[in-house]
Amino acid sequence: MLSKNSGGLIVTAALVAAVVTGCGVGRPPIPEGIPPGPGTPLPVIDVDAPGRAALQLRSWAEEQSGALSIPTVALEAYGYAAAVMAASRPACGIAWTTLAGIASVESKHGTHRDADLHDDGVVRPPIIGIALDGAPGVATITDTDGGTLDGDSVHDRAVGPLQFIPETWQRWAVDANGDGVLDPQSIDDAALTAARYLCVSGGDLTSRGGWQQAVLTYNQSTSYLNTVRHRAAAYSVGRRV
Repeated sequence: MLSKNSGGLIVTAALVAAVVTGCGVGRPPIPEGIPPGPGTPLPVIDVDAPGRAALQLRSWAEEQSGALSIPTVALEAYGYAAAVMAASRPACGIAWTTLAGIASVESKHGTHRDADLHDDGVVRPPIIGIALDGAPGVATITDTDGGTLDGDSVHDRAVGPLQFIPETWQRWAVDANGDGVLDPQSIDDAALTAARYLCVSGGDLTSRGGWQQAVLTYNQSTSYLNTVRHRAAAYSVGRRV
């Protein structure tokens, strides 16, 4: 132990380490550039396995969950969605870090307000956004689903951990956990649906232009794009946000 005693003040190596860590020294810097890095590689899995195939990523997700402050179940969903797209649409190149960045902004990985992400991947109570009624700073979108998904038969509301507008969900939804239900409150279904939507919107997400186009299609805000990029880049080097 390295220590210095001066006037009763003892500074130990452990204390120095704590101070240094608290200042962020020694942590990898968040990379610049677009697209953000792909993060920890996924192990090979059977994307067509029955049931909740994302469970094959449990060990991979558990190794990172604490450091990233992302629920294990959410990481499994992001990783599985990226694996499915790698198999079905390899030219897209979407990484799990991009999905994690978006979900972090949209719902804190399914934990917005009083919501909790359960072991089956379903968010309870459901996450339902504000009415899209044309209030200042809010788009006007009249009801498209009879209130089935969002409980509002007058205006649409974004739903689930990836915040899909009902009309968009109805068009793009995918059953990712094998339960036969297209559920926007399921982070498995929502993550794969988001991946599919982003790949179609941006084309090649390994390119700067493709990644930007995909994220701006998801939300037409430069500030949103920059925040997603920052968080995804942080996750790519093992840092929480």
